[in-house]
Amino acid sequence: MSATSDTQSNANNHAADNSGSLNNSATLRWFGTATIASIGIIAGGYLLGNGLLRAKEAERSVTVRGLAERDVTADLATWTISYSAAATNLAEAQGKVRTDTDTIRSFFDDLGFPDEALQPTGANVSSYTNRGVTTYTVRQRLSLRTNDIERAQKAVAQQFDLVDRGVLLEEGSGMSYAFTGLNDIKPEMVAEATRNARVAAQQFAEDSGTGVGAIKSATQGYFSIKARDGSGGGWGTSDSPYKKVRVVTTVNFSLD
Repeated sequence: MSATSDTQSNANNHAADNSGSLNNSATLRWFGTATIASIGIIAGGYLLGNGLLRAKEAERSVTVRGLAERDVTADLATWTISYSAAATNLAEAQGKVRTDTDTIRSFFDDLGFPDEALQPTGANVSSYTNRGVTTYTVRQRLSLRTNDIERAQKAVAQQFDLVDRGVLLEEGSGMSYAFTGLNDIKPEMVAEATRNARVAAQQFAEDSGTGVGAIKSATQGYFSIKARDGSGGGWGTSDSPYKKVRVVTTVNFSLD
């Protein structure tokens, strides 16, 4: 009896030890799982809060436009001179056009233009018959191209001297001026437009009780070059050598 009781007691004690070990393992696993879950919840909450904060900050911005303008003087003048002569004899019409060409070249020589400044750009001959009589019209075009703007203006002012000399100027013979130095002033104008945009953003920020931060994005508009006083070319008139260059930039600033 004694041996049997001891054996049963040892078995019971062993079972109790095993049960305790199992309970301890389960407890440790539960604590481990709970700890991991807690860390995950905390990290998730932090990331969510941080993400919402960044989203809120991203909404704090203002988009404004900045303007830059600059008055410039054209550095290239182009004048296409169209003239014609009509006669019932083709040779006679051609002879009149040659005479007019010499007259035009003499006109520009007197103004001090070099010979290469004036070049022929085209010619054509047309005819029509009325009541058995054929009339021939010969048209000629010469182009003046020069960087001497002051001399070009003087030529335009005296263009009717050509008419007085018998040259029939056709429509579309006005002077055209162009500014070719845009690339030289682009960087400064873009910087100026951006500065003006920041001034506008700062005014907005002051009104809303915030501060202006860094540029988030920016878009450069197209550069436009127009006559400063709105004049245009055409027969008997000329384009203006005085131009206005204009650019508008769109800038998105963050707000502090």
